[in-house]
Amino acid sequence: MTASTSLSQDELKTLVGRAALDYVVPGEIVGVGTGSTVNKFIDALATVKERIGGAVSSSEASTARLKALGIPVLDANEVASLSVYIDGADEIDGRGYMVKGGGAALTREKIVAALAQRFVCIADESKLVSVLGAFPLPVEVIPMAASQIARRFESLGGQATLRLRDGRPLVTDNGQHILDVRGLAIGDPLAFESEVNQWPGVVTVGVFAHQKAHVCLLGTAQGVRTLKF
Repeated sequence: MTASTSLSQDELKTLVGRAALDYVVPGEIVGVGTGSTVNKFIDALATVKERIGGAVSSSEASTARLKALGIPVLDANEVASLSVYIDGADEIDGRGYMVKGGGAALTREKIVAALAQRFVCIADESKLVSVLGAFPLPVEVIPMAASQIARRFESLGGQATLRLRDGRPLVTDNGQHILDVRGLAIGDPLAFESEVNQWPGVVTVGVFAHQKAHVCLLGTAQGVRTLKF
């Protein structure tokens, strides 16, 4: 499908959301992520809901949207594996490594991604980068550890700030807080993810390298560009 150069970012998200239907395995349960691009996929998924066994969702928001459209939602503990997980990204590089968590759902996203045999990332072309880190890196933390984790990022050259909502610390679906870290250039995402995961008080770091994308459907002015990693 060819798109005109006048397509808005919203229209590009619709385009990749629909394209992701090609990766949904008939009769199986599909892993569903979180965010504005995924919402377009959920809307498209509703048009073929009779062909799937249901969904495992990565957030309360996505669960509510899926249920409102008549798509059954299963708990992650009820499934041993998923054929595919479809989610967006805040950044993705040329190897399929991503930064995720702008929508505050990174922990559940990583849990569902780990169940899936294949991760299909859906994004517009503005998310494709050469080096991860320009987008502030989300890190879900246990509140009592936030300050010491922020200091550890400072030692790496980053500046960590507590994410707020309405002037108060944002509380995730898991009851935790989020630090957004600016000023990083993440040249080795696998090593970086492994290191930060070991810091006491870190619930999840928003680098998805161990759970990388296998395919990225990128919305461009010329249509959907498929990247495989």
